[in-house]
Amino acid sequence: MLLIIHVKDEKENYVLQKELKPYFYAHQKKNVMYKLSIAVILFVSFTGYSQNDISNNQEATYKKEVKQTILEFFEGFHSGDTTKIKTTLDKNIVMQTIVKTKEGEVRTVKTDVEKILIAIKNRPVEQKWDERLLSFKIDADSSIANAWTPYEFYVNENFSHCGVNIFQLFNDGNRWKIIAIADTRNKVGCKKK
Repeated sequence: MLLIIHVKDEKENYVLQKELKPYFYAHQKKNVMYKLSIAVILFVSFTGYSQNDISNNQEATYKKEVKQTILEFFEGFHSGDTTKIKTTLDKNIVMQTIVKTKEGEVRTVKTDVEKILIAIKNRPVEQKWDERLLSFKIDADSSIANAWTPYEFYVNENFSHCGVNIFQLFNDGNRWKIIAIADTRNKVGCKKK
């Protein structure tokens, strides 16, 4: 930056130039620091953004794997294939249903997993159970996941009830396993297709 000041008196001109030079150099230093600061902020922002992209990609992969595990569970459920179901379950799985008593009290009822598997396996051939998952809301990281799945349940194409399943899963290093299932069951307030 070149600043020319025309002053009649040569001595005053020299003084003014001397006063302006430190200002000019200080301004240049601030400008360099400002530009450097902007460069550092942009670098950190882009680095952080690209790291978030990687973790978002990983999270998307985890969510896809979790959804696939739940779909495999229901493939086994619908076909009566308890062997297939067991491949999706952890050995320490907990199952509970949220119920409303006749008195209006809401509480949990623990379900015996083995009894459920026996009921699925021994279901009469002419009886079709169809749990239709309406959507998936999944949160996941590398080792644990939670899935919220509203559903409608049909027996032989007749509407039975609706509710929400909540699945908790963990990744054992090879695949996702269901460690807990909780559900609600309602006859009213359902949006039947």
